[in-house]
Amino acid sequence: MDFVAEQWLLVSILTVLVIAFLLLEARKGGTTISHHQATRLINSGAAVLVDLRDAKEFKAGHIVDAINIPYANLASRIDDLEKHKGKQIILVDKMGQHAGAAGKILREKGFQVVRMQGGMMEWLQQNLPVVKA
Repeated sequence: MDFVAEQWLLVSILTVLVIAFLLLEARKGGTTISHHQATRLINSGAAVLVDLRDAKEFKAGHIVDAINIPYANLASRIDDLEKHKGKQIILVDKMGQHAGAAGKILREKGFQVVRMQGGMMEWLQQNLPVVKA
């Protein structure tokens, strides 16, 4: 605490830089939507949900009608999504760690992409239904 009191200017600059970095990274990752918005889009047929978790996590519990394309395999499986190019792609992963990078890749290929806020952890915390395969 003495350091913070004595070096308040440095601490302030560091805080501003951290906030700026977080905002920049969030913008790069694309727009986020809530699980309620995602459900509405999927139910209306306007969107497709892509689950970026690995197959083991996907089988343990996933959102109904989600397409499993693990993040590690995304580049080689983009062609699997071509038939959904006219729809919005909703990306979900465990906690949001890969959805931003995946969204950037898909946007560069011409897809309309959003990320589901909080990932599957948020979905499960809200006690929303999952399918086990």
